[in-house]
Amino acid sequence: MSTPFISLTATHNPHRWYLPLEDSLCVGPPQRSFMFGGVGLAAAIQAMERTCERPVIWATAQYLSFARPPSVVDLDVWVPAHGHNTSQARVIGHVGDKEIFTVNAALGRRPSDISHQWVQAPEVPAPEDCPPAEHWRGDDGGLHSRIELRNIHGRYGDQRKGGEVSPDGRLILWMRPRGDHPIDASMLAIFADHVPSGIGAALGKDAGGNSLDNTIRIVRLAPTDWVLCDISIHAVHGGFGHGAMRLFTRDGLLLATASQSAIVRMHDESRREGG
Repeated sequence: MSTPFISLTATHNPHRWYLPLEDSLCVGPPQRSFMFGGVGLAAAIQAMERTCERPVIWATAQYLSFARPPSVVDLDVWVPAHGHNTSQARVIGHVGDKEIFTVNAALGRRPSDISHQWVQAPEVPAPEDCPPAEHWRGDDGGLHSRIELRNIHGRYGDQRKGGEVSPDGRLILWMRPRGDHPIDASMLAIFADHVPSGIGAALGKDAGGNSLDNTIRIVRLAPTDWVLCDISIHAVHGGFGHGAMRLFTRDGLLLATASQSAIVRMHDESRREGG
């Protein structure tokens, strides 16, 4: 039986959960690692789905500060509206009295036979026919070591160094978790937080970003062993980058869409600042 990529722990309060922050949920240089932003969104999605007993429709995270291991992140769930088919919920993630992130979301399900998809997946080789893509830092034991990537289009990792500006701003990757973990809404939220990886690919520089937000819209959950992640960087200006991702099954079903804004970091700079 598969186990969740992130394991929240319940408390006596059905609206409070907590997440011990291990290195395997973090990124960044040794001794200065911090919780991957997508982990915060993923944990909040889990907490809301388990509290409301409904699937998430959309969720958006605002990142306010860093959480560093081995701290414990507490997640408090608020449900200000709970209707027949839809709940509106909010999560505040904090370490002690320090607020780390806020997530707002809608959850629910409505009976309907209408189903159509206009967005089409790009035509790409199967993951087995694509070269592995390694994170530029390696992150042995960190979160990036728990996700397998295959590069399809654009430059990832060290390939970005000394390149030219991309003509289309796109980075297309196959992603899957290493180990027996379900590809659920929480897992998709972690994949979606790779949008800043497209910044370096688009600029042709050893660059990335610290997420300011992460919004994901779940279309459906469907069985798949790999997720096709089509990243598009829309623009970089004034020190900030803006982009989006479309997430598909191996067979081309649209699972979710996502978007982000991020602080653009050159990696020499991020090593100094911990980004």
